[in-house]
Amino acid sequence: TNDALLTLYDEQLRTHAEVADADRVDRVGPLWLGTYSERGRGLITYQSIPADQDLDDLITAALDSVTSDPAVTEVEWKTRLHDDIPHLAAMLRSHGFHLDEPETVVVGPLEAVLAADPGLPTGYRLELADGPGLIREAEEQAGAVFGHSADRIEGTAHQLIQRHEANPESFEMWLVRGPEGDAVCSGRIEFVDGTDFVGVWGGACQPGHRGRGLYRALTGERARSALARGKKYLHSDCTEDSRPILQRAGLQAVTVTVPAVWTRA
Repeated sequence: TNDALLTLYDEQLRTHAEVADADRVDRVGPLWLGTYSERGRGLITYQSIPADQDLDDLITAALDSVTSDPAVTEVEWKTRLHDDIPHLAAMLRSHGFHLDEPETVVVGPLEAVLAADPGLPTGYRLELADGPGLIREAEEQAGAVFGHSADRIEGTAHQLIQRHEANPESFEMWLVRGPEGDAVCSGRIEFVDGTDFVGVWGGACQPGHRGRGLYRALTGERARSALARGKKYLHSDCTEDSRPILQRAGLQAVTVTVPAVWTRA
């Protein structure tokens, strides 16, 4: 049920799992603070905040801690709509955060995802991006779909290549090649250590190749890889573009996350 999946999400995917790849992790009360110096960003997350907690003091202390690193220019406070924290959004705004577009959190058993995998249409093939050149090709394909700048694409590709060289078991990047041999769809799977979960991220399909089941087949392949590693559930924070596809792929909407973002002046 949705409630059971939401409970698993709250228990396993909030707190330490979200900041596992941070350069530095600090604690302020119930909060977990991840600092990513190389990327110039910070992440603030938590499993719950007690009702009697002084939010004003908590936000001040957390922001002071993360931004004490001069490399950090952007901080995300990840809110979830099922948390009963009245006035949190207003309080974050008063501290200089702005609220980004809401994203739906979808969760589901890997078996359900595999059962919904339509397979690839004729002429397309899946490929694991298991080296620097292929990782860069997959990221360039995704960046072009998302409209990212060349600098941002290169920066993300560089980080992923470094991660792959340092810890190749932490994630996989997959791409779909079209009939002409070019990358037309790509996506990443993150293996969340110490949990039953994997996350799917960065799914991007070129407009001319949409509506053919490529993204669902890509999701199915990532689920197959996760099952082989003993994982049980898949999750994603998705936009309205990918939510219907992921729900057709066997995932259920359990909550909505609204990132609150602070940017250094």
